[in-house]
Amino acid sequence: MDKLNNFIGNKIRHYRKMKKMTQEELGNLIGTKKATISNYETGYRSPNQDVLFDLAEALDVSINDLFPPTEAKNMIPVTGFERIPVLGKIACGDPITAIENISEYREVPKDYLDYHGELFFLEATGDSMEPKIPNGSYVLCRKQEDVESGEIAAVLVNGDEETTLKKVIKQGKTILLQPLNEDYAPYIVTEENPAKIVGKALRVDVEL
Repeated sequence: MDKLNNFIGNKIRHYRKMKKMTQEELGNLIGTKKATISNYETGYRSPNQDVLFDLAEALDVSINDLFPPTEAKNMIPVTGFERIPVLGKIACGDPITAIENISEYREVPKDYLDYHGELFFLEATGDSMEPKIPNGSYVLCRKQEDVESGEIAAVLVNGDEETTLKKVIKQGKTILLQPLNEDYAPYIVTEENPAKIVGKALRVDVEL
C-alpha cells in the first residue's frame, strides 16, 4: 500500500458515507463486489483509470476530488481529460479516424499530452514489437503521412485494411518495415507489397 492508494481510499469512503451509501450499494453501481470496494477504501488495491471514472460518477464527484490537491509538490495537476479514439480495423478507402474505424475511446489527462496534431491510439497485438511495445499495450500516435528513418510508425498494409506498428527503415529508395523482435522478418515495401504511413508512434501505455 502507498500514500496515494490510502488517500484515494479515504476519499472514496468519505464521499460514500456522505451519500449514505453502503459498500455493497456502491459496488452494485459500478458492477463490482463489496469486498473490492473495501479493498479500495483501505488502500489495499488501487482502482484503475476506468474504475476511477465509474466511482466518481457513482459518488457524484469530479475524478479530481479523489486525488490529493494539485498544489502538492509531487503531484501533476489534472486540468481535464482528452477523449482519444482507439482504431480497430481500417475500412478500405475510409479516413483512418472515420467513425467506422473507431473501436473505443480512451480518456487521457490533458496535462500528459504535450503533442500537437490529430491523435489516436492503436492496440498492439502479437509480439513482433516486443520488448518495447508489449502485446496488449496501447500506442499513442499522431496522424501524419511520413516519419524519419528509424522512427516507429502506424502503417497501413494489406490493401489499406490492416494497421501495423513497425520501425521504418529507409535505405535509398527502399523502405523496410522492421519488427523489433528479431524472430520476425522485415516487410519490404514494393509495388506488389505497398504500404502507407498514417501516423507516428509517440508513447506506449502498458495496461497493468
